[in-house]
Amino acid sequence: MTNTTAAIQSEGTNGRFNRGSRLVDLLSRAGLALAILAIVLYGSLSSPVFFTTGNFVNVMTSMAIVGIVVVGMTFVLVVGGLADLSVPATIACGAILSLALQPMIGPVPAFIVAVSLAGFCGLVSGILVGYVGINPIIATLGVGTIVLGIVQAAVGGVIVYGTDPATAVLVKSRIFGIPAIVLIFLVIAVIGNFVLSRSFWGRWTFATGGNYSAAEASAVPVRAVKAGAFVITGLCSGLSGGLLGLTLQSARPLVGTGYEFSAITAVVVGGVSIMGGFGSVPRAIAGLVFVQILTNVMVLQGVRTPVQGFVLGLLIAGAVALDVALRKRGVA
Repeated sequence: MTNTTAAIQSEGTNGRFNRGSRLVDLLSRAGLALAILAIVLYGSLSSPVFFTTGNFVNVMTSMAIVGIVVVGMTFVLVVGGLADLSVPATIACGAILSLALQPMIGPVPAFIVAVSLAGFCGLVSGILVGYVGINPIIATLGVGTIVLGIVQAAVGGVIVYGTDPATAVLVKSRIFGIPAIVLIFLVIAVIGNFVLSRSFWGRWTFATGGNYSAAEASAVPVRAVKAGAFVITGLCSGLSGGLLGLTLQSARPLVGTGYEFSAITAVVVGGVSIMGGFGSVPRAIAGLVFVQILTNVMVLQGVRTPVQGFVLGLLIAGAVALDVALRKRGVA
């Protein structure tokens, strides 16, 4: 099993560009870094606010909330699960419950319960996708709609406020000048990268996403691995939502709207294959850095929100088209 899995992983992680030209290989590996440098240079020259400490902290804080979801979404794409559209609901679940349960059980237990229930929502999605065989888009969209409806009914559709300001102080604190929430994101990213690149679970994830039938024939527990990716995304989304709620000290049922789009954009732009079998957490985070800086530059330039959405949509379309082209080139 080990040899077969390693062969599948090798095909998924290394064979993608081996048969292309050196130029394609170079662009695929260094193109995103060059794009980040270009947008940083443009932002520095076009706005005096861009290279200030306040703006940098704002970008890092915003990046941390989305970045935790990006780590989980990377597992979903690599395993061939397309995308998890229940993210807005699980973020809302984490944010609202971490605040609403504070008066009853205290801030720490409330946070743990909120993240755990978000992980349970991911488990339901994972069972529907991995074991029942429902399309991931339909399954996660359905689960997300149901969970969001339950959350809205539980709080009566109103805004929930925190009752323990000390938790907000803790989340907003800084260690050596770095916001605590950014450090939490970095820890999650390191753990996610270790699991995906160094553990047997990561090898199974690449094997399942690279060639499902071959992995199943090699005794890889493909159904459990596929379901596990959605559990990881649910836990990450719940954690992100909980931190968001504690930071704002308020949460409404639609607090997570748009985060799934931001996460998918970052992961796809980072070069993680939407068809499965290829990608890494560092690549996804590089995509996140590019998208967040690009968005920040557009905000500083006064670009209207619909235009920003149009630009990010083009990025997704271009990244997916490039993924398809590289995959065809690799198997030609």
